[in-house]
Amino acid sequence: MQPSQRIARISAHLNPPNLQMEESSGLRQANCRARGGSSGFKVAILGAAGGIGQPLAMLMKMNPLVSVLHLYDVVNAPGVTADISHMDTSAVVRGFLGQKELENALIGMDLVIIPAGVPRKPGMTRDDLFNINAGIVKTLCEGIAKCCPNAIVNVISNPVNSTVPIAAEVFKKAGTYDPKRLLGVTMLDVVRANTFVGLRFYLFSLRLNLHCSFTPEETDYLTNRIQNGGTEVVEAKAGAGSATLSMVTELPFFASKVRLGRTGIEEIYPLGPLNESERSKRGFNAISIALTGLGEIH
Repeated sequence: MQPSQRIARISAHLNPPNLQMEESSGLRQANCRARGGSSGFKVAILGAAGGIGQPLAMLMKMNPLVSVLHLYDVVNAPGVTADISHMDTSAVVRGFLGQKELENALIGMDLVIIPAGVPRKPGMTRDDLFNINAGIVKTLCEGIAKCCPNAIVNVISNPVNSTVPIAAEVFKKAGTYDPKRLLGVTMLDVVRANTFVGLRFYLFSLRLNLHCSFTPEETDYLTNRIQNGGTEVVEAKAGAGSATLSMVTELPFFASKVRLGRTGIEEIYPLGPLNESERSKRGFNAISIALTGLGEIH
């Protein structure tokens, strides 16, 4: 191809004649709306400018089921919004910056995802993290209760086993609590379990369902590594962040597999057979109680 032809082809891609916004066409950027924007899920990400929020926003923009995507954060939300909005998928993207715009970000949403909060740094315990993130989650959930009380709420902010009960109490106080619509996203532990077991036994197709028998020593090793996987990442990043990239993965279920519908949880699947080690782990009784009925899920 001659240089002149190559330049002409590049020019045609940059300025396609049928998409030029000329004055005579009556087409204005402000009036452009994504096709299909009137149907589908309306999704808000609270904490969209963070290490988890940004790739999560990208995945939501790519999802054909999402028609409207609201990106909220206390910093850098306009930049993330501009970046994500350039993706050529149908969801309409809007950005919201700061506490004063929280309610506008939430009005009419079907799904609210909360990755907001500070990441864990070296030397921080989960209690330290809770003391900061609990207040953030509480404030955001108060906005949800007011502006979109029927939305499905997915809490990612750590420590999840503490922030989800905070959200539940806020919704109970507001009279909007529905256990089918409140979930804590803990899929990362399942991802780590699959990975560490696969690496331990040289099973390099890590996305398979793994059925392995472990010695007591292997059980203790894997349990400890899975439980402390977050600390491993925090220390490896030397204070520059926590686990974010491994959280952005496409898997079909949360830690307790559930069937989701338009209105939230429709069915909770049982854990399946457990070995003696699993039954003896601290907290198993609480898990068993939670799985006996939707009314016990927090």
